[in-house]
Amino acid sequence: MGQSVSAAKLRNRRDWNHRQRSKPKSTALICPMQAEETEELERSNTDGSSDFISDLPDECLACIFQSLSPADRKRCSLVCRRWLLIEGQSRHRLSLNAQSDLQPLIPSIFSRFDAVTKLALKCDRRSVSIGDEALVLISERCRNLSRLKLRACRDLTDAGMLAFAKNCKGLKKLSCGSCAFGAKGMNAVLDNCPALEELSVKRLRGITDGAAAEPIGPGVAAAALKTICLKELYNGQCFGPLIIGSKNLKSLKLFRCSGDWDKLFPLIVERVAGMVEIHMERIQVSDVGLAAISNCSNLEILHLVKTPECTNAGLGAVAEKCNLLRKLHIDGWKANRIGDQGLIAVAKSCPNLQELVLIGVNPTKLSLEMLASNCPNLERLALCGSDTVGDAEISCIAVKCIALKKLCIKNCPVSDHGMEALASGCPNLVKVKVKKCRGVTSEGADWLRATRGSLVVNLDINLDMGEHLDASASDGGAQDNGIEFPPMVGSQIGASSMASSSTGRSTSFKLLGLMSGRSFVACTLRRLASSSRS
Repeated sequence: MGQSVSAAKLRNRRDWNHRQRSKPKSTALICPMQAEETEELERSNTDGSSDFISDLPDECLACIFQSLSPADRKRCSLVCRRWLLIEGQSRHRLSLNAQSDLQPLIPSIFSRFDAVTKLALKCDRRSVSIGDEALVLISERCRNLSRLKLRACRDLTDAGMLAFAKNCKGLKKLSCGSCAFGAKGMNAVLDNCPALEELSVKRLRGITDGAAAEPIGPGVAAAALKTICLKELYNGQCFGPLIIGSKNLKSLKLFRCSGDWDKLFPLIVERVAGMVEIHMERIQVSDVGLAAISNCSNLEILHLVKTPECTNAGLGAVAEKCNLLRKLHIDGWKANRIGDQGLIAVAKSCPNLQELVLIGVNPTKLSLEMLASNCPNLERLALCGSDTVGDAEISCIAVKCIALKKLCIKNCPVSDHGMEALASGCPNLVKVKVKKCRGVTSEGADWLRATRGSLVVNLDINLDMGEHLDASASDGGAQDNGIEFPPMVGSQIGASSMASSSTGRSTSFKLLGLMSGRSFVACTLRRLASSSRS
């Protein structure tokens, strides 16, 4: 009986498809050339040939579309009206060019894409952006919006953000950069979006600098917030009430935010003790702030990037109490304030360490040997711009770091003898990246590849010393120091002349450029191509 019912359903769908083919075709949303191709395709389907795709339920087609690239989705939407409808209704991510002339297109765009939950509005900095009226129109048609990204929307005001927040109370993630609204607009979101979990703010131009700045937060969103990222703010400390009030906060990232953070960290840690990740780059913080951070006993990830007031004492205080530390990044900025003493403290107290990145830090064999011996899970190690890491230190790593899988060495006094040591050590080593090390030759790298056939060796002997080390991750780009912090990735496709899809995904950090794998594939392909030409 079940088979007869299924057969009946199949016949009914084929009858429905036949009736749809016999209806006059509308090409309102398709250009004339595409319409001719579509009608020709559909006429060919009426000549008696089987059209099994038309027998697929809408839900199956939607699943297929979701597995395609943005460009392929666009092509599929031009096949017929049914595919156009299903493709639009199954698209959850959308990225729009948010110039002012987008506003009249908003009703038609969101009539087609009526299931969007993740939206990006990006405007060129030289263009006039959408204003409050356009944002309100969008919010009225996307009440289920869970993620919003605003870039260079300088014509949005506090009033527009308030109206948006009242319409999109289910918002979970907000990222805004180079916008002109201020503290009132930000507080409007925090007061009306209780589900907000992630907040990223960069160059918010409407925030007043100085003592007159209006405090931001905490609002009803503070209870749900898990991630706060602040970048390049003149007065980032006006977010202090929000950070202090976010009792469930897990990740705090501060990039180039002015102010004395030593005064704020004790207040933060007193109320928010469950943080797992703290990232500080070019902010005013010293050992006083690190001593406060040491009370975060659940801390697993710590980045100290160009914070020259942080010394061995502060790092030792963190290591002593934060025994769960798994990832440690230090860019010492050649200040020599952090060295063997701080690293030995980490080795003694943090046995779970899996990833260590040292830039502009001068460790010696003493601290490296202790790290290798006391941290049996150390799998990823990067040593960049160090004057003390030579062949002896690499030999120590080769002998002691049994679990090491990925190693990056840049601008260090290492030679081919160090490569020879790696040939017989680190039994679990998978990838090695060597860059700007004068003593390492292509012959030495080739010998290492030949000796350990499964090991991927990436050698860059470019010795342009005018290029300085930089571990900055503020702009989200890949850095030339071998460390890679990728941005929100997004690929775009036009929904109309103004609309495009976005496959932006939040990301976790990729610590080493060599660890991403792509750089190795690209390097290998280039090498094979050049060898075949020769």
